[in-house]
Amino acid sequence: MKKNNRFTLAILLVLISVLAFTGCSSTPSQSNETSTPAAGEVEEIVTVTVNHELGQAVVNKNPQRVIVFDYATLDSLDALGIEVIGLPKSNVPAYLSKFNDDKYEDVGTLFEPDFEKIFSMEPDLILISGRQRDVYPELEKIAPTVFLTVDTSDYVGSLTDNVTLLGEIFGKETEAVAELKKVTDSLEAVGQKVADLGKNALIIMANEGNLNAYGPGSRFSIIHNEFAFIAADEEIEVANHGMNVSYEYIVEKDPDYILVIDRGAVTAGNASSSQLFDNDLMKQTQAIQNDNMIYLNSHVWYVASGGLIGTSIMIQEIEDGIK
Repeated sequence: MKKNNRFTLAILLVLISVLAFTGCSSTPSQSNETSTPAAGEVEEIVTVTVNHELGQAVVNKNPQRVIVFDYATLDSLDALGIEVIGLPKSNVPAYLSKFNDDKYEDVGTLFEPDFEKIFSMEPDLILISGRQRDVYPELEKIAPTVFLTVDTSDYVGSLTDNVTLLGEIFGKETEAVAELKKVTDSLEAVGQKVADLGKNALIIMANEGNLNAYGPGSRFSIIHNEFAFIAADEEIEVANHGMNVSYEYIVEKDPDYILVIDRGAVTAGNASSSQLFDNDLMKQTQAIQNDNMIYLNSHVWYVASGGLIGTSIMIQEIEDGIK
């Protein structure tokens, strides 16, 4: 009898030891379901460290409360199916008009953020670009802030880097790769079509009655690099607002194609560039005589270039223009 009691007691001790070990085990469950942390447990937070031109940001993976000050980045987020809570609404490009909805907060302008409002919104992440460079220190005090920009000498490289980073931050790596492939394949195909034409082009910005030319090395270098138009003038001064030119200059260069960006369509809300080129001097150019004037979407090319959707629009405009 005593022997049986001792045996029973031993079994009980073993069972107690097993239960105690199981309760302390850190081996993860093999179930595909995501488990909810029990009370008192701390959920592991995965972060992404981003080194950018203005500094470093440590961002929680898949942030939920995102404010965007760059329309190209907003464009790419939209293409990847990622929501935001706020953006500057004063000049949203038409193709992103869904973000004018009241469910998205207006957080100031491209150059003047509403810092108080942004602070009250408690964002997890703020995404900015060149127009917000000077206010980066203030924004970074509110939330992790990432600076994304486009290197105009390497448009595709910049687009790829920016979209890949967004995919990593938001857990959309697969979607990012797929979207980038679609855009870059289309860009390469249209660029080859232009190269096969062997034609030159002059980029002109119409700005409240003034004409400014852009060439290689400018903010619109994609025209000559990725889209492969030969430059009608290799000596155009590289400046943010282009080189001021006259109708006589355009007639002298007599480009095969003239690509027009109307800044007034963005800043003043009305496009008037077509009237600017309706004169006897311009009618002497082969671009007008051959119907090779391409009027580009100013909101995309001037304000929002560098996003997935915007780049697709740019590609389509060039393809339509050379038909």
